Amino acid sequence: MTAFTWQDQTYMQLALDLARQGRFTATPNPIVGCVLVKDDKIVGKGFHFRAGEPHAEVMAMRDAGENAEGATAYVTLEPCSHYGRTPPCAQGLIQAGVAKVIAAMQDPNPQVAGKGLQMLRDAGIESAVGLLEEKAESINRGFLKRMRTGKPFVQLKLAMSLDGRTAMANGESKWITGEIARADVQEGRAQASAILSTAETVLADNPQLNVRWEQLPQEVQAEYSPADLRQPVRVIIDRRHRVQPHHRLFQIESPVWLVSENARDMSAFPTFCEHIRLKTTENSPALLALMQELGRRQINTLWVEAGATLAGALIEQNLADELIIYIAPKLLGDQARGLCRLPHVTRLADAPQWTLQSAVKIGEDLKTVYTRKSV
Repeated sequence: MTAFTWQDQTYMQLALDLARQGRFTATPNPIVGCVLVKDDKIVGKGFHFRAGEPHAEVMAMRDAGENAEGATAYVTLEPCSHYGRTPPCAQGLIQAGVAKVIAAMQDPNPQVAGKGLQMLRDAGIESAVGLLEEKAESINRGFLKRMRTGKPFVQLKLAMSLDGRTAMANGESKWITGEIARADVQEGRAQASAILSTAETVLADNPQLNVRWEQLPQEVQAEYSPADLRQPVRVIIDRRHRVQPHHRLFQIESPVWLVSENARDMSAFPTFCEHIRLKTTENSPALLALMQELGRRQINTLWVEAGATLAGALIEQNLADELIIYIAPKLLGDQARGLCRLPHVTRLADAPQWTLQSAVKIGEDLKTVYTRKSV
């Protein structure tokens, strides 16, 4: 096992920080950062900004120029070994004459999966893997889950009062949480590959389900320009074909996928709207089939904003990877609408259990993040 120094950890942490600069733009690719170090000095830095554009290693080598020769490359994900929209990064590192490559983790993409590191070793370049691997895993959860399971990483966003209510009995829900929490939601949307909702939500609220630049946190606006903004795909479960072209979803020229199990006439819809007809079986019910289809369509992270029925179904079918719950300092009473419907939970012993990962005050609200508790 390779012994890494504190200097190695420092340079890899910098590469991880660089990688995060692609978190709004790189999907369906992973976010990756690279740092080139020579004679204990950083000579090149880079990150992957957008699919089809140069990868992190290429950007770092361009930054280093001739200094790349003999340098050590710290990269947050194994360099690719295949031709996609760009040439293999492993080959580029070989041609640049780097002396050593340290990767935070191996790429589970079957097209890579150790082949990049082997290509480097075959060329006589020392290589190692496993430095700050847990952190590297955490920044690419969506890509890694899709590569390993064929399904996206599902983040279920919920907003509730102190007594676990999401809306008044008449459906009034704007706004339970405050402006700062809603800006944080915009950042969550911006990092997702797609947003999932339902026809019920569209009919009730007529939302656009887009990312609004002016509502993003100030620190995000300072880092990115409006031209960099990538709108997630809007995915709407519409079994009875109730969503129509007049809804506000279609005022934003960004992909909308309408999902149902039956054929649908799409001639009246904008060209950026597509119908997905799910093929379900006993072993692949509707929601599971949808997740598999979204994985095939290269959706890494799925951000869910919907009502109690879909929220409960995702939880009961073990399809939600993370709960993001914003808690407002309000009490709505027992006549208000509940957080999620779990009809199959009839005993306390059957209740799904979750592990709190973080809790932070956002304005007047509390943002809590949970992952499903391992059995």
